[in-house]
Amino acid sequence: MKIKILIPVYNDFQSVSKLIKDINSATSNLNEDFSIIIVNDASTEKTDIDISNLDKINLIKVINIKDNQGHARCIATGLRHIHENEEFDYVIPMDGDGEDRAEEIVKFVEFLKYDNKKPVVGERIKRSEGIIFKISYNIHKLITFIFTGQSIKFGNYTFLPKTTVEKMVNEKATWSSFSGSLAKLEKNRSTIPSVRGVRYFGPSKMSFYNLIKHSLSIIAVFKTSVIVRSILFCIIYLFLISENITYITSIPLIAVIALVISVLVISKRENMNEFSKALLKIQNIDQIK
Repeated sequence: MKIKILIPVYNDFQSVSKLIKDINSATSNLNEDFSIIIVNDASTEKTDIDISNLDKINLIKVINIKDNQGHARCIATGLRHIHENEEFDYVIPMDGDGEDRAEEIVKFVEFLKYDNKKPVVGERIKRSEGIIFKISYNIHKLITFIFTGQSIKFGNYTFLPKTTVEKMVNEKATWSSFSGSLAKLEKNRSTIPSVRGVRYFGPSKMSFYNLIKHSLSIIAVFKTSVIVRSILFCIIYLFLISENITYITSIPLIAVIALVISVLVISKRENMNEFSKALLKIQNIDQIK
């Protein structure tokens, strides 16, 4: 069984080196064939990865992207490369900073005993970020559920069979939002409980702006539902406040309209033409093990 672990990275190779060591240790008692595909998002720091004493990891490749394109598009590029150029049965996309814990790979692989056809997602049961991030994340989940009807409690850390990877590389939403695309394509998913780990080194690189863009990218995958639900909300709300329309009572309407406009704008990131040409953005591929 060939399993590819897909890791996007930007200027954090110290963390990636430690993660690879942890993966090697966590999978030491498994029989599957593990290899690692790293997507280097045009990092400005030197690509320095410690590959010593990796008895379980059979192959490590670094895909170097010409220009910085962001986390979601690195994963999309990696999926397309694996689908078109690698022999594989499953792909595990995961963050390279330690927040996706290597020991949970064993839980993913255990699902092969029960169902080897469905994707498995790591559903967050505990997070390690500060209170502000946790509040913002819960608001994101609530807004997503209200306007799309989707409860998305997972990120990139998933276990994807080959059939799912094939669907994702043929879906334009994957170019903008990994979790949104997976939620759209695969309604029948298995889950494992996943604890958000602590970063190996340094603070999180997820800014508040990027968190908002990430949230809107997920919601934009279901923009038709957003538009329909927003219209229904506006009609019902206008009926309820018809005799008391003021600047204050208009705030919810303005907020919903702003959300719809933002979703429509960010949905333009879903570009199948760009996604189909993703491999042309690769500068070179280094096989370091």
